[in-house]
Amino acid sequence: MSLLHDAAAVLEAGPICDACLGRPFAHLSHGLTNEARGRGLRISAALDADEPFEEPDDCWVCDGETATFDDWAERAIEAIGEVTFETYQVGSRASPLIEENETLLRELADLPEDAGEWFNSEMNREVGKRVGMATGGEVDFERPDVQLLIDVAEDTVEATVNSAFVYGRYRKLERGIPQTEWPCRECGGSGTRAGEPCVYCDGSGYQYPESVEQLTAPPIQEAMAGTNSTFHGAGREDIDALMLGTGRPFVVEVEAPRERFPDMEALEESVNEFGDEKAEVEDLHLVTYEMVERVKRLPASKTYRATVAFDESIDESTLESSLDAIDGTTVEQETPTRVDHRRASKVRTRTVYDISGSLETPTEATIEIHGEGGLYVKELVSSDNGRTTPSLAGELGIDCHIDTLDVLTVEGEDEPFEDEEYFREPPA
Repeated sequence: MSLLHDAAAVLEAGPICDACLGRPFAHLSHGLTNEARGRGLRISAALDADEPFEEPDDCWVCDGETATFDDWAERAIEAIGEVTFETYQVGSRASPLIEENETLLRELADLPEDAGEWFNSEMNREVGKRVGMATGGEVDFERPDVQLLIDVAEDTVEATVNSAFVYGRYRKLERGIPQTEWPCRECGGSGTRAGEPCVYCDGSGYQYPESVEQLTAPPIQEAMAGTNSTFHGAGREDIDALMLGTGRPFVVEVEAPRERFPDMEALEESVNEFGDEKAEVEDLHLVTYEMVERVKRLPASKTYRATVAFDESIDESTLESSLDAIDGTTVEQETPTRVDHRRASKVRTRTVYDISGSLETPTEATIEIHGEGGLYVKELVSSDNGRTTPSLAGELGIDCHIDTLDVLTVEGEDEPFEDEEYFREPPA
């Protein structure tokens, strides 16, 4: 059958607008709107049949909905409101009647069931084009800043603002602070027990009153006018350890931000002031959502500085020879006793890339350790009753333990965490 025969069959099915006439033939002649395509087919069909040209009074397929794209675009922009964004996506739900009519049209015209495109696809594209022209935004089908959902049957437009992400490195400058919020285990974070303030957390709901998350995320959430935030760290240090040196990579995810592109330099100053010399950040960047997975999954080595106490006096040469025996070796570590209650028991192997140190007194030394990610440093020193081999205690033949621990670097094993592929620049 010819194109004009098929177009005539569509016209014979009932009064139809140009857009609905063109839609079953949307696969032909790219660059035209369905309205322009349908207009051309209507004229060509009239010429081919040598019949009077007639304008349709109404449309039995869409009932006039294809003439409302401008209105829907205006409503979509109103739904976004004052939210700043760079990318967007439009989706739609057609009314059941339109969907039934689309199917019936193809049956009546003896066209394939999947001929051309459907009303939803046209609405998404046409409304999307209008939103982009009015706002300067760009369509993103993967992870847009704003998602718009038009429900024709319910006569509603819903705007969903996707999360924004800020990457940086933090330093923890005070011991006794966990990385993330730690709800009180007695009251479950509610702050109350039996209707009274929880005596274990003084009604705060937290096991510890502060965390790196609580000292850094609030200013970021406030600057981006978000509804909530989540802290994602590249691993975590023990609560009694400091995080110094180049800091630990992290991402703060801000939900439903109304301001997606705050000034990073001003934000960094704000966070550091809020951290009250207990936590500080640097090198803040807006990033894509993939950076969360990168921070969580990228294999990373760590460098530690530890103050080690010995149960007996030793000399410098004994310490040096014991450290040399561990330097560059691969150690076997059973799950440490201190975490065995919450982690599955298994034996892991980790490499000690470098270890060195010097005595401060006959019973105390400062040691630096550069190890593979996941290395249990405290157990590398103490041996954990033989659960880690080799160990410093095992090489010395005396008991020893870490008194204080500082993390100095957290760096990717094979590549840096910082990759411009994941950085996001504000729109010009």
